[in-house]
Amino acid sequence: MTGKDSPARRAIHLLVSVAMLFILGCLAGSGAARDAHADMPAKGLVYCSEASPAGFDEAQFTSSVEASAAGYTVYNRLVEFDRENGDIEPGLAESWERAADGLQYTFHLRRGVRFHTTKDFTPTREFNADDVVFTFERMRDPEHPFRRAYPVSFPYFRDLGLATNVQRVEALDPHTVRFTLARIDGPFMQKMAMPFASILSREYADKLLASGKASDINWHPVGTGPFVFREYTKDATISFDGNVDYWKPDVVKLKWLKFDITTDPAVRLQKLRAGECQVMSYPRPADIASIKTDARIRPMNQAGFNLGYLAYNTAKAPLDDVRVRRALDMSIDKHAILAAVYQGTGIVAINPMPPMQWGYDFGIRDAPFDPARAKALLAEAGHGDGLNLKLWAMPVSRPYNPNARLMAEMIQADWAKIGVQAQIVTYEMGEYVRRARNGEHDALLIGWSGDYGDPDDWLGVLLGCDSVKGSNFTKWCYKPYDDLIKQARETLDIDARTAQYSRAQQIFKEQVPFTPIAHAVVYQPVTRNVSGFRIDRFGMTRFWGVSIE
Repeated sequence: MTGKDSPARRAIHLLVSVAMLFILGCLAGSGAARDAHADMPAKGLVYCSEASPAGFDEAQFTSSVEASAAGYTVYNRLVEFDRENGDIEPGLAESWERAADGLQYTFHLRRGVRFHTTKDFTPTREFNADDVVFTFERMRDPEHPFRRAYPVSFPYFRDLGLATNVQRVEALDPHTVRFTLARIDGPFMQKMAMPFASILSREYADKLLASGKASDINWHPVGTGPFVFREYTKDATISFDGNVDYWKPDVVKLKWLKFDITTDPAVRLQKLRAGECQVMSYPRPADIASIKTDARIRPMNQAGFNLGYLAYNTAKAPLDDVRVRRALDMSIDKHAILAAVYQGTGIVAINPMPPMQWGYDFGIRDAPFDPARAKALLAEAGHGDGLNLKLWAMPVSRPYNPNARLMAEMIQADWAKIGVQAQIVTYEMGEYVRRARNGEHDALLIGWSGDYGDPDDWLGVLLGCDSVKGSNFTKWCYKPYDDLIKQARETLDIDARTAQYSRAQQIFKEQVPFTPIAHAVVYQPVTRNVSGFRIDRFGMTRFWGVSIE
């Protein structure tokens, strides 16, 4: 037992060798991290954003505010939208395939990706299939332990029909995940690239669950994305560090990133001009001309893939009567609103999605602006003496509506001419959306920026029966319409889908669950020293590949 070639002696030598290799590996890893830190640019960027996020747990939210502050900052998804054209590209999945029957999708996961190390969490393993299964099972299974500990709703997962369509999410091995659907879902891959599908760490979730702090997943996020969450001061700032270990080269070019939450667009512009921030969201249309002449600023803009609209709560009388909705619709002077609110930075909306969306029916015409006919329709519906309604207006500027208060005042004046007295109501944005989802409103100014370039995102999410508790603020569930939307979703033939969506738009125009107002041009000015910034076609603000010169 004591000879130099004994099994015990050889075992000891082996253990020592393994230990030394482990130590050297750790030192090499820390050296690589130091080298990465050394290569990281010293400069950071301040973004003057327009609103506070309601949290950082992307699956809970549908607003671009949370998507910008979390989805495209802290997290990744299995697949991503290409910054240039919106096409699907690999993310945490390197490749995938769809079964011949269209009911199974198999994703092959990227190796070597690690979740962030934060003050609250240090990962002990790399990203794997368990994280994907946890992310989607929490949304899919009402009895999931984490969901029971932190019971929240998942509006996109429900509104997109995934809550009933995703039957199983299973790990075939540590680097392969298979989704099984009950029905074909034409835009399934596009949905997988949306912020709600951001991948969470199961290891971090287990730690929170064990410590009784499951809700911390909303306020102390951990992801695999290009920026590491550091701190949030409510209604003031969000601070991030550049992820030096990010898996995708050339994306992280900032040492740090800060969101300066500034709700007033005039103040945002002042800060941009003073160099207190380098990117700002959504200036006032009245300021566009001066921005274009400011040598310090690049007035970046593009046609908006968006829609600002006025939703009628069809679950409430008298708005459950289509004659009342038609009367309210045809009494609104859209062209006057376009001139005063958008000031040349938008076009009148006719359909429930923008003209650049495939499947748009260009043959549909708007109802004429006709206050006399509107008044007659109200009388026909039994409201010859007029109506009293509450008209909700958003408290912040959005890419689809730069000034909801002014728009509400103009609609209020238009409606007064036909005997409708409207009281303007507003709430803080998070409360505004929460109350609207609960159906507390009569009429509501709101809007939408396209999420994934498919008509289903507009016609299904905003108007389908599956989403009446979510983003369908009209609470309109009309079976002839809903059947068309579901049939279109369940086929892969583009021509057939286009025909179904055309008929759905015609039904929408007949039933008027909401009044489309405008499609806005999106402006996001930046200072001249910002490089690599692009306006995202899907309404988010992301800093992938952005640097300060």
